[in-house]
Amino acid sequence: MKSVLIIDAQPMFLEYLREKLTEEKIQVETADSERDALPKLISILPDLIIVDIKSSLHDLDDFFKKKAADLNGNRIPVIVTGPVIAKEEVAGLVEFGVIKYFARPVKFDIFFEAVGRVLHTPFAIDTTPSVMDIHLNGDVIFVEIAMALNSEKLAILKYRISEIIDANKIKTPKIVLMLTSLSLSFVDGYNLEILFQNLTADTRVSKRNIKVLSLDSITKEFIEGHSNLAEIQVVTNLSEVLSSLVGVENSSSGSVQDVITDKILSATSADVGSVEIKFSSDGDLDDDTVLKSLGINRIAIVDDESGVRKYISEVFSTINVESVLFASGNEFIAQLDKNKFDLVFLDIYMPGLSGLDVLNYLKSKNNTIPVIVYSQLAQKEYIMKALSLGAKSYLIKPQPEQALIHKTLEVLNARK
Repeated sequence: MKSVLIIDAQPMFLEYLREKLTEEKIQVETADSERDALPKLISILPDLIIVDIKSSLHDLDDFFKKKAADLNGNRIPVIVTGPVIAKEEVAGLVEFGVIKYFARPVKFDIFFEAVGRVLHTPFAIDTTPSVMDIHLNGDVIFVEIAMALNSEKLAILKYRISEIIDANKIKTPKIVLMLTSLSLSFVDGYNLEILFQNLTADTRVSKRNIKVLSLDSITKEFIEGHSNLAEIQVVTNLSEVLSSLVGVENSSSGSVQDVITDKILSATSADVGSVEIKFSSDGDLDDDTVLKSLGINRIAIVDDESGVRKYISEVFSTINVESVLFASGNEFIAQLDKNKFDLVFLDIYMPGLSGLDVLNYLKSKNNTIPVIVYSQLAQKEYIMKALSLGAKSYLIKPQPEQALIHKTLEVLNARK
């Protein structure tokens, strides 16, 4: 049986690796420190060593030198994951048998391709483009999934949820699962099984404290068809669960929107995740050259909620795209002739001119500026009307930042 020695890996990363390797009948040995690593290396002589460096290459200097000096150990290939380092430092690892260095966040399709080449074992990796964001606000863990269900990202949910509960000492954890930008069918049943198995894996999470926001009937039908999930509530409107989970009454649409902005789209605790599931197909969304290459420099954000305007503006400011904010459709139209925009994010329900009125105006003027509708209105008639008036896409609020950028890329690529 082939074997792998994993050294100094952070808990969630270790468990994910152990699960993937064990599926392929590969024996996994672990070492928690440099002192423990060398005796294990010599005793088991693994086919591959995977080293996870937490902060500095110097943490494992002594181990690498002793490995190189050992007649049996020096031939064993090493794959290293760690922080971003200079190319010169990576080159200096070759003499110690390091064949690949993966800077975090690790792109796992390429990572397991490298592992598979060493072990002569092909790994089946789901690279379906998907956005998954997990963050904590108070004692509520928000899990947002957009675009599609990716089995690799779903598999790590159980580790991430347990990690968040442990790190923040949460006594009664609550989970809000948001599936607001997915179009599922019966073929997604397998991934839904994985999703809910991992969502409910930690025994500290009571199913009655899990709420699912989904506009898709498939999700509701799936949960209703599994008696063990009967306590999980599925809703189509986030305000339905706010009072029970985050202490906000349903009486004011303004207060609900404030909670969506302040609690759902932001975290109150530092990110404690030890690993991020990422693939080469995800692209580097923190690099503004992707959007710049598509000719986007300036966007308009038309929404009567100041929190929403600020949120979208901050998302695009991280990739150096300028935002101009408008509190109403009237303000936007009044300034349209004086400004050039590459894209518009447009709400539907606003005082004065509605988003549909704005779309109708743009159509009457033969203005082809791409518009993404970003609204809480989920009724089919609004979606179809907006698209018939020329909107390029329709997103239901709220969405994680990566979903906003992915949708922007999708719309602008379609325009080319």
